[in-house]
Amino acid sequence: MLMRTDPFRDLDRLAQQLAGTGTWTRPSTMAMDAYREGDEYVVAFDLPGVSTEAIDIDVERNMLTVKAERRPAAKADDVQMDLSERPLGVFSRQIVLADTLDTERIAADYEAGVLTLRIPIAERAKPRKIAIGGESSRKQISG
Repeated sequence: MLMRTDPFRDLDRLAQQLAGTGTWTRPSTMAMDAYREGDEYVVAFDLPGVSTEAIDIDVERNMLTVKAERRPAAKADDVQMDLSERPLGVFSRQIVLADTLDTERIAADYEAGVLTLRIPIAERAKPRKIAIGGESSRKQISG
């Protein structure tokens, strides 16, 4: 048996029940982190309990869309649920990517409930040195 110690947990659960779980037409949001690491932009999404088959990643132009569905675990007929706080349903997040990112080479990994996308920075966006031509490269025209 589980003991509840948070007096506001029932209010949170009621608000979640009123809002309902996410559906494909009205998904819930998912938590994420985004940061630059060297020559890559990294985006990590928390998706614990979601199988890789239930994750959908799309890129159209510069719009990255991640959708995932967490379904209830199969339970035997004689199981009585005492507490259910893990959110179920559909989760989604859309991110507008900068033109400086190479959307053709996005790599995705899923480990320990975290979906990590690595997006390389495009070569044209990386800083580069410009050589300056000196006077030695000029030719004198005599007439």
